[in-house]
Amino acid sequence: MKATITNQCMGDRNCNKLCPEVFEYDEDKLLSIVKFDKIPEHLKAVVRQAAAECGADAIEIEE
Repeated sequence: MKATITNQCMGDRNCNKLCPEVFEYDEDKLLSIVKFDKIPEHLKAVVRQAAAECGADAIEIEE
């Protein structure tokens, strides 16, 4: 599974709070970034949750 942040990111950091193991906030770009090319198996459910709860629909998941 791969997760990406689109340019629709509003920088509200909800994904960072929900799953700091995967999402990190870039202070220079003012948006979240994904730390992994491939999401570790044990974090997939919480990444899906972050995508579902993203108010800007800025997290795209590719299975």
